[in-house]
Amino acid sequence: MKGSADIVLLLEGTYPFVRGGVSSWVHQIIEGLPDLSFHLVFLGGTPGMYGDIRYQLPANVTALDVHYVMNPADYPTPGSDSASPESLEKLERYYPYFHDSTEPMPPAIFDEMIRLFSNPEGISLRNFLYSEQAWEQLADFYRHHCRHVSFVDFFWTLRNLFAPLFTLSKLAREIPGGKLYHAISTGYAGFLGAAVAMLEQKPLLLTEHGIYTKERKIDITQVEWIKEPQRMLDEGLSRDMNYLRQMWISFFEQIGRCTYNMSEVIISLYDGNRLRQIEDGAMASRCRVIPNGTRIGRFSAALQARGEEIPMVAALVGRVVPIKDIKTFIRTIKQGLLRNPALEGWVVGPFEEDPEYMEECRLLVSSLGLDGKVKFLGMQDLTKVFPDIGIIVLTSISEAQPLVLLEGMAAGIPCVATRVGACEELILGAEGEDRALGPAGYVVPIASPQQTADAINQILLDAGRWHQFQASGLQRASRFYDEPILFQRYQALYDEVISWPASDLKSVNY
Repeated sequence: MKGSADIVLLLEGTYPFVRGGVSSWVHQIIEGLPDLSFHLVFLGGTPGMYGDIRYQLPANVTALDVHYVMNPADYPTPGSDSASPESLEKLERYYPYFHDSTEPMPPAIFDEMIRLFSNPEGISLRNFLYSEQAWEQLADFYRHHCRHVSFVDFFWTLRNLFAPLFTLSKLAREIPGGKLYHAISTGYAGFLGAAVAMLEQKPLLLTEHGIYTKERKIDITQVEWIKEPQRMLDEGLSRDMNYLRQMWISFFEQIGRCTYNMSEVIISLYDGNRLRQIEDGAMASRCRVIPNGTRIGRFSAALQARGEEIPMVAALVGRVVPIKDIKTFIRTIKQGLLRNPALEGWVVGPFEEDPEYMEECRLLVSSLGLDGKVKFLGMQDLTKVFPDIGIIVLTSISEAQPLVLLEGMAAGIPCVATRVGACEELILGAEGEDRALGPAGYVVPIASPQQTADAINQILLDAGRWHQFQASGLQRASRFYDEPILFQRYQALYDEVISWPASDLKSVNY
């Protein structure tokens, strides 16, 4: 018998094991809605990727379940199960949707696949991995679609794509019951949400902070474990050369569509992402915007603690990972020092997530002669460190609606950020009354150290401009992004969706 909570949160690679903007938001929502109970379902890759829990779980968290979708220890031993040939024949029809198809998987096919993959009498992971019929299907698919790539690479790619779907489908029958399920991304968490919503006929909500498929595309184009044939490398870029990468991208695009199809409400943090969701297959009628919020009063002491002098410190508050483009920040400080020798660059945030990238950043600091000028401070209490910061800087290549910009504004700090996500809206203001408040800093292009350095120095070296940007940011944060507004919107949304009859949910999805 499944347990029960008001909300079952489906979390992939974030809270409560990894710190960052999304995790902070999850913790914020749980604490801010104490009258609701939350059951957490965490999905990770393999156990070695995560350490200890990084947050004190609030009292209204009823339980935390931890599952790994790519753990070799969970794979079955070789052998044969009793799947019927008719069931295994259906397996072949799913491959094209996750291969290179731009068509969404029809709900009836999705329903059939989840039931087959999750039912002991359907198709098991052992059938998929070891049965002769599945092998013949895989080989036939290879012969017809991708003989120009290594069969070994194709074989392992297809296995790694599909194996988690069996794990997630089975898990969909086992995770705790709730009044509704809430996925905090598409990807594996969204797929699990779509599967359990279909099986249980319970509502699924989706909140995307960033666009998951877009971020996975960035990751996949950069990884080195997807090997390209040397012949293709010699001939230059081509569709063939990127075939295996495209398989991964198509896979995440397809499970994103499955999540959109099964979600009653699809939430983004700003209108640009709402439009992107629609472009990627979400129904416009289900899409809503609920911006992030921050506890403005939390930073009032930091604001009061500021001295009269403007600190010549530019701080990037975020994880040390490639998507934050810490290397551009480091190069920015190098350029900024040419005009402002007092300038320092602080990186405030965890650096355990990608040790290799962290080491590359340290080496870059040394090679540019910035030891003592660029400092990696790790996790800090922002209320304590903010008074010593003169400007918040984000050099990210992808963001949604970064909380750190709002937190910095609430502490009276101007901002410079790349033109990604909602950064422009936060710094310059949305339309109407918000835009009339004036800018709280500057927006710069991606990967532009010189332009970013110029923007930093234009603010730090001009006290009048700095104070003007400070005033605009304080007003914007308090008027439009105070935390109670966020809580009211989610409480109303949860109440609304929980009240929908199951018959209405079925009609929405199908």
